[in-house]
Amino acid sequence: MYNVGFRIVNNTEEAEDVLQEAFISAFRNLHHYRGDSTFGAWLKRIVINKAINYLHKKKTERMPEDEHWDVGEAEVENILEGFPFTVEQVRGAIERLPDGYRSVLSLYLLEGYDHAEIGEIMGITESTSKSQFNRAKKKLKDLLEVGKI
Repeated sequence: MYNVGFRIVNNTEEAEDVLQEAFISAFRNLHHYRGDSTFGAWLKRIVINKAINYLHKKKTERMPEDEHWDVGEAEVENILEGFPFTVEQVRGAIERLPDGYRSVLSLYLLEGYDHAEIGEIMGITESTSKSQFNRAKKKLKDLLEVGKI
C-alpha cells in the first residue's frame, strides 16, 4: 500500500502521511466494507483516493486540456521498446514526471486501471486520461534520453 501511495505522491514523507490517513479512514469506515471485492482491493482504492486528494490539495498545475498538447498514439506506441535503460534509470525518470503525468502513468501501467476508471478517480475525462498518459510516455522518453547523454 505504501508503494501505491508513493508512486502517486512521489515523496516518502507524504506517502507515509497518505498511508496513515488511508488506514485511519479504512478503520473508521470498516462498517462500509461490503465484501464486493477483496479487502486488499478495497483498501488499495482508499489509498489511491487519499493520494489523489493529496495532490489536489497541493493544487498541482496541470497542462491545459486542449488538442494543442495531444500527442498521437502512433508517435508514442512503442516509445520505450529497444531502449537499454536500467530499472533505476526508469524509476528516476518517472519520479521527475509532473504529478498529473506520474499519477496517470502509475494508475494505468502499475495499478492496472483503465482510462475510464482513472478519469473517475482523478476527476478528469477518459480522453484526458489517455492524453495525459501519452504525454507522460513522451516526457518519460525525453527524460531517459537526456539522462543517457
